[in-house]
Amino acid sequence: MAALKLAPRGTTVLCKTRLGKGSATDWAQGGIAAAIGKDDSPHLHALDTQRAGAGISDKAIVDILTDDAPARIEELLELGATFDRDAAGELELGREAAHGRRRIVKSGGDATGHAILSTLIEAVLSHPSIDVVENVTALDLIADGDRVYGVYGRDDASGEIVEYRAGAVILATGGIGRLYRFTTNPPQATGDGIAMAARAGALLADMEFVQFHPTALAIGRDPMPLVTEAVRGEGAILVNDLGERFMLGRHPDAELAPRDVVARAIFEQLHHGRTVGLDARRIGAAFPTKFPTVFAFCTDAGIDPRIENIPVAPAAHYHMGGIAVDGWGRASLARLWACGETSATGVHGANRLASNSLLEALVYGSRVATDILDAAPAPKGRPTSRAPKPPPRGTGVQAVSDLRNVMYSNVGLVRHERGLREALLRIGELKRSVNDPSDELRNLLVVGRLIAEAALARAESRGSHYRSDNPTADEALAKRSFTRLRDAG
Repeated sequence: MAALKLAPRGTTVLCKTRLGKGSATDWAQGGIAAAIGKDDSPHLHALDTQRAGAGISDKAIVDILTDDAPARIEELLELGATFDRDAAGELELGREAAHGRRRIVKSGGDATGHAILSTLIEAVLSHPSIDVVENVTALDLIADGDRVYGVYGRDDASGEIVEYRAGAVILATGGIGRLYRFTTNPPQATGDGIAMAARAGALLADMEFVQFHPTALAIGRDPMPLVTEAVRGEGAILVNDLGERFMLGRHPDAELAPRDVVARAIFEQLHHGRTVGLDARRIGAAFPTKFPTVFAFCTDAGIDPRIENIPVAPAAHYHMGGIAVDGWGRASLARLWACGETSATGVHGANRLASNSLLEALVYGSRVATDILDAAPAPKGRPTSRAPKPPPRGTGVQAVSDLRNVMYSNVGLVRHERGLREALLRIGELKRSVNDPSDELRNLLVVGRLIAEAALARAESRGSHYRSDNPTADEALAKRSFTRLRDAG
C-alpha cells in the first residue's frame, strides 16, 4: 500500500522471500474491521477498540484508524479486491469477539488477507516506478546518529552485502511470532524490523504486550493453523474433554470475550490436564462454505468440524509492541517510518481488537506514504559509519528452539517475576553460547530480551500481559511503556 501511494516516486521494495510468501497478511483469515453498517459508526468502532486495549490505547490514533477505515475499504474495491456480499449485493459483515456490531469485511469466508495481498501485489508488480527485489535479507539500517540513510541487505543467492541508499526508509517487516514455541505466524516473522531499529537506537513501545490467539488448531503442526475467531462469531462454543462449557460465567460475552480472556481460560484448562475443543456443530453443513480455509486444515488432519470438536490451544499471534511511531508512522530516527505489525502506533493498547490489524496496516501504509510525499525530498547523503562485518550465516538451530521454549513457558500467557528473571538469564546464556548466530537468532535474541524486560518492568496485569504475582491492574501503570535497546538491562 505504501509503495503504491508513493508512486510515481521511485520506490524499491525489498523482500525477505518471494513477494508475499511467508507474510502474516497472506494467512489472515478473519477480515478487516470497518464501520460501514447502517447501525454502526466510527465512534462505536473506536469505543470497542479502546475497550479491548485495556485503558492504554491512544485515543487520537484510534480515531484516525476508525475514521479512515471505510475509505480504505473503498480503495481496495477500486483496486479490484473482491469481498463477500449478501443476497442483496451489499458487503456481508461478520462479527468477532469484543465487537459490538457486525463490521468485519471478509473475502472467501476466511481468506481475506490472501485476497487483499493478491490485489496489492498485482498492482505493485504492474507499476513501472516500483522496483521489487526479492530474496534479500535486510540486516541493519544504514544510520549515523539519529538519521537513517538506507539498509544493508544480503542477497540470499550470492551472499553479497548490498547497501540500499534511500531518502526515506519504511520498515514493514511484520511481527515476532517465531519467538514462541506455539505460534500462528509464518517462520519469517522473526522481529527483524524491531531488532534493526533497536540496534540503530530507535525508540520502542509496548514491547510486553503479545497477543495469543485462543484457538489455534492443535494438531502438532509448527506453525499452528489458525481457527478464525469468526467461527465463534457464528456460534461455535468452547468445551473441555468433560463436556463443560467453561467460558460461561467467566465473562458476560462467554466465547466472544476479549482474546486475552479466552486464551488464558483455555491455557488454564490445559494446565490442569484437560483438553479443549471448539464445538462448531451448530454451523453444520454450512461450515465448508463459510470457512473453507479452516475446513481444509481440519480435513487434512482427519477432523470433520460439522460433526466433531476441533482441538484448539492458544498460540502467539500478534505483537502490539514494536517501533514507536507517531500519527504519520514516523519513528524517532530521522527519515525512518514504520507501519503494520512491526510498528507500535498506540492504537491497540494492551490487547488488539480482532480484525484491526489488516486495517492498521492499510491505514498506516497510506499515511506513511502521504507523509513522505508531503516532506521535502531528502538527499541520500553519506553516513560516517562503515558497513558492518556481515553476520555469519551460522546455524543456531538448537538455540532458536531453546529460546522459543523459554519464551512460551516464561514470557507467554501467564508471567511472574521469577520466571521472567529466569528467561532473561537464559537469553543471556543462549547469546553467549552461539559464536556464529544466524540472522534469525540474532534478531530473536534482541526482541526476546526486550519483551522479557518490559514484562518484568510492568508489575501489574493489563490486557494481554498477565502477571500471576500481580493479577490486578494498577492505575499508576495505566500508560504506555517506552524503551531503547541501550536502556534495557
